[in-house]
Amino acid sequence: MTEAPQRIHGGTVAPAEGPPPREALAGRWVRLQPIDPARHVAELYAVSAEDPGIWTYMPYGPFPSQAAMTAWLNGCADGEDPLFYALIDAESGRAAGMASYLNIVPQHGSIEIGHIWFSELLRRRRAASEAIFLMIRQAFDGLGYRRVEWKCNARNAASRQAALRYGFAFEGVFHQHLIVKGANRDSAWFSILDGEWPALRGAFETWLDPDNFDAEGQQKESLSTLTAAARG
Repeated sequence: MTEAPQRIHGGTVAPAEGPPPREALAGRWVRLQPIDPARHVAELYAVSAEDPGIWTYMPYGPFPSQAAMTAWLNGCADGEDPLFYALIDAESGRAAGMASYLNIVPQHGSIEIGHIWFSELLRRRRAASEAIFLMIRQAFDGLGYRRVEWKCNARNAASRQAALRYGFAFEGVFHQHLIVKGANRDSAWFSILDGEWPALRGAFETWLDPDNFDAEGQQKESLSTLTAAARG
């Protein structure tokens, strides 16, 4: 593992309340619905087929047909960990991406956000960032987790940049962590801790405020600037 700045915390701690419930999370720009293949597969297959690069760093995909994606989504819908969501773009009303909770360990207060992909309907838009915000907020404020993790292929520069933009702290690289599609994967690890969340929550709320965007929808202050300031 590559060394990273250390954050040491002590004292008595409590476990999280339990795993996330299979319930929707709603925001202004996006709605996260627990995956329902019959409801979501047609739209998810359509938007993902237009952009096969989505699957470059995923352990699955691309899918050769809607039927193949349906079979995969059926497995996703049956599981509790990962707990998969379809990301519904509020403007179009379409399923336009996916995300999940995984590595859910309530007894240690640790949970990961992953299996994330955004179609062009979400990418570089408020809906994508709001989806991540809703998941982090649910973990900390709703369920009492004390650590939210983000992991990605160490070669995935876009995911690493996104983690930092969302306020996650880089913890290091775990070498030869996984074998994915027959290839080695070194994994970059990031986290937000519960004590860091209040300031980062304020950064997200400031960024998502409609007053932070002009009439053309352009941001006045970037999320990366706000989260960096929240981390001091």
